[in-house]
Amino acid sequence: MLGEYRIEGRRAVDIAASVEHGVGSGELVPGQSLPPMRDLAAELGVNPNTVAAAYRTLRERGVIETAGRRGSRVRARPATTPREEIRVEPPPGVRDISTGNPDPRLLPPLDGALAAAAARAARQPVLYGASDVTPELADAARQALAADGVPGGPVAVTSGALDAIERVLAAHLRPGDPVAVEDPGWGSLLDLVPALGLRPVPVALDDEGPLPDAAERALREGARAFVVTSRAQNPTGAAVTAGRAAALRAVLAAHPEALLIEDDHGHGITSLPLHPLAAGGGDGHWALVRSTAKAYGPDLRLAVLTGDQVTVDRVRGRQRLGPGWVSRLLQDAVVHLWRTDTVDGAAVSAAYGERRDALVRELAARGVAAYGRSGMNVWVPVPDETGAVARLLHAGWAVAPGARFRLGSAQGMRLTVSLVSASEAGTLAADVAAALRPARARRYA
Repeated sequence: MLGEYRIEGRRAVDIAASVEHGVGSGELVPGQSLPPMRDLAAELGVNPNTVAAAYRTLRERGVIETAGRRGSRVRARPATTPREEIRVEPPPGVRDISTGNPDPRLLPPLDGALAAAAARAARQPVLYGASDVTPELADAARQALAADGVPGGPVAVTSGALDAIERVLAAHLRPGDPVAVEDPGWGSLLDLVPALGLRPVPVALDDEGPLPDAAERALREGARAFVVTSRAQNPTGAAVTAGRAAALRAVLAAHPEALLIEDDHGHGITSLPLHPLAAGGGDGHWALVRSTAKAYGPDLRLAVLTGDQVTVDRVRGRQRLGPGWVSRLLQDAVVHLWRTDTVDGAAVSAAYGERRDALVRELAARGVAAYGRSGMNVWVPVPDETGAVARLLHAGWAVAPGARFRLGSAQGMRLTVSLVSASEAGTLAADVAAALRPARARRYA
């Protein structure tokens, strides 16, 4: 059934690790059947319950799937666990602050940028064989990245940050590989990792980003990649500081085999500086993704990706076999926005900062701990998120349940402040405090 590969181990954790090793090495291929639990237990000389526990762990990690009487097999296609479905439907009259969307009033008008891109396309139609990245976008992106201290590297363009992260993970990892992710963290990423057959490993964080000890532990225990949000972390608003960046670079230097992915989706909506973790040079693989979604609108599906030569070459090569390229109309529109004064990034950052800081301050005045150092979200730890979310819905506010963003961290809820004015912060804070009585919030890490 397994060819020459032999599953080993006497504990559930060892048996699961043996299967993951086979999947990661390619010796166990997608769709390949695994031995029935009793047969494997007899072969290994262990209790069938031990094998059952191992198989259960592998199913939870997205490595295998079980099809009733047909038994268990290595997963042939990605599993999906859409955390976006963990939400409340706001009835009429309820303010929806659960979406994570930007304020449409702070998005730039796109008519001029799209018209300029269309005029250029009329003069120079894009045909098959054209470069997948316009020279103008590559030059402008590279200059901006260099100004932020990002190491030199080639540039690729993807359809948003998640598309870039998926392509980078697929370029280096195999099903069964563990990936260190922030906890709490971006729900879409927490869905993507198991959908690729990879195993998420939680890394706790605070206002300054991932905790070095937690990152070191995850990498020491075998994480093949580490995904870090540079600024405006979703859902907590954390932003990597200079000191934390130095500590994390030291951790990464001790694990040069680990793939580093930095997500800078907060570019354009926060005034806090970028402190990149990538050192550049050497043989390590790294990538940094900078999306336009939050600053220019989610429908402008474009993200700039840079990294080491091998990583970017693999991403662009695989991209050519799929969509080919991201529309050069969109690329030209983004360059137009970058080069004109249509977008006042400082004013946008200040607007989100005023609303976020006002809510955190009003919550603190009512004895409620909350976190939101950057971006457009505030994270409120709660002892019972289901009850708190329900009571807030009754009070007229729809918020995002923390379950969308958590692996093993404490409960909480996310409040998006993009449509909450500073003058409304007191009302919202009072309703949050009432929803938490008599319990009080706690630290989110």
